[in-house]
Amino acid sequence: MGEVHKLLELYGKPKVLQMDLDRQIVDAAAGYMGSEDGEVGYLYSGWAQSSLPHKRIADDAVWQVRTDHVSLMVQPGFRPTATGDAIPVGVPYGSRARLIFLYLQSEALKSNSREVPLGKSLHAWLKRLDISVGGTSMAAVRDQAERISRCRMSFQIKQGSRTGLVNQNVLDASMFVEDDSAQGALFIETAKLSELFFDQLKRHPVPVEESAVKQIANNSLAIDVYCWLAYRLHSLSEPKLVTWKSLHLQFGRGSRRMDHFRAYFRKVLELSMAVYPGAQVATDERGVTLMPSRPPVSARSTLSTTRKLRA
Repeated sequence: MGEVHKLLELYGKPKVLQMDLDRQIVDAAAGYMGSEDGEVGYLYSGWAQSSLPHKRIADDAVWQVRTDHVSLMVQPGFRPTATGDAIPVGVPYGSRARLIFLYLQSEALKSNSREVPLGKSLHAWLKRLDISVGGTSMAAVRDQAERISRCRMSFQIKQGSRTGLVNQNVLDASMFVEDDSAQGALFIETAKLSELFFDQLKRHPVPVEESAVKQIANNSLAIDVYCWLAYRLHSLSEPKLVTWKSLHLQFGRGSRRMDHFRAYFRKVLELSMAVYPGAQVATDERGVTLMPSRPPVSARSTLSTTRKLRA
């Protein structure tokens, strides 16, 4: 358990807030520790080793991230128009895209079905994470859902001397309906994960705690780092140094200066660890040292899902 968690257990949140600690980290740790939500979410391991943009990029731009083990390329999809000239809708970005991706993968894996309802089901899930589903927030969710439905991505994964390439759409099919909250706008009512993507998800799922995601739901980098830690730490048999250069390649494409990236990443790493008390991580001038840690979700919590998939 991390230092902030020990302090919260000993003194309680009001007194810890009077100490010289980052309030955002204290709030996240206290919120996580006070949660009774035991729900588990899932994502494909490839997403835990790469990332989407944190901010909007040009609608016709291709997004690419290359790390030591994974290369991800996301191509924007196109929307037809009445004039016959298709327009690019852009690649998914930000925290809302990540939450929708997590919802799609979690629901598909739990139900062992490629078809996932959005609409009211997605609204209910977002509300559970304390995400507003009205006004501009709903418009952002609707926009990211369309970007996800139309984009195409390529994962190139290196294992030893072998390299595998997976080209796929995330979704095979989507059912668009008119959105009553925005005149003339469309919203995805149901989505069907592509067979290839669903197969990869079933083979390589990473379990995460929804109660943890809830506390960092508005910080896209914190979500990425938390999922990365959930994927990496429990599989280690000895400490592993990840250099700042490698971290910058995976997480820092929007930050040109390494010193700025280091400072911001250290803060976000602390925030991610605030909702993963079992994470054993240290930072120094070389980079981040990951140490063998228990997973955020116990094996017992994921047993029923694993049995369903095997069946």
